[in-house]
This record gives sequence, structure tokens and C-alpha cells, in this order.
Amino acid sequence: MSDSILKDIKKTQGLGEDYTVFDDQIIMHINTAFSTLNQLGLGPVEGFMIQDDTAVWNDFLFGDPRLNNVKSYIALRVRLLFDPPTTSYQITAFDEQRKELEWRLNVQREDTEWVNPNPELQELDEIIDLGYP
Repeated sequence: MSDSILKDIKKTQGLGEDYTVFDDQIIMHINTAFSTLNQLGLGPVEGFMIQDDTAVWNDFLFGDPRLNNVKSYIALRVRLLFDPPTTSYQITAFDEQRKELEWRLNVQREDTEWVNPNPELQELDEIIDLGYP
């Protein structure tokens, strides 16, 4: 694999690095996948996008090998959006893989950035009275 996000994803779609006819569509779908990853809590808080073949994986992964399945996830998402399989069986299989990768990435994020969903209740005198009964 090269370090270029666009070039690597193009390879997974069966497109040569020099074949640029579909680059705008591939870039759009890659950025859609990055947006989904951002909603899952992965990547920079402000989001991440590519514009050409100069963006590299380390820009998003920051060298963290625990997030290598991001590459497969983006390739799969692009495939489902750009060139979906022709049979419902293949679509279902790809979709199940996508869901599993999302789950695994979410688990990885929770392992490193977990926030207690049930924080200690504040003392009553710390609660601001908004005038509601």
C-alpha cells in the first residue's frame, strides 16, 4: 500500500493510480466515510477530509496501528457507494462487514476515550434552580 488515502482506496476499487476519471466521486465517498467515522468519535474532533491524493493515512490515524481497520472500513464504504455488488447476497455480506467494522472501531474508541454515561449526581445545592416546579 502507498501512504496516499486516495491511491489506496482506488486500488481497492480496481482502479489504477493514474486513472483519474472517477477521482471526484471516489473523494466524495471517502469523505462520507470520514464523516461517519467522526460521528463514531474517531479522528480529529473538527472532522477530516481529503481533496486529492496528497492526504496520507497518518494524517488521520496518527500512526496508531489499533486503527488500521479504518482503511478496510473506508474501502468497503466506498465500494458500497461507488460500485455496489450486483446481488443482494453480496450487498448483505458487505453491509454486515461494514457494521462489524463500525462496531469494532467504536469499541476501540471506547477503550481509549471512555466516558462514564452515569456520572455522579451533583449535590442538590449545586443544581441551578431554573424556576420549574
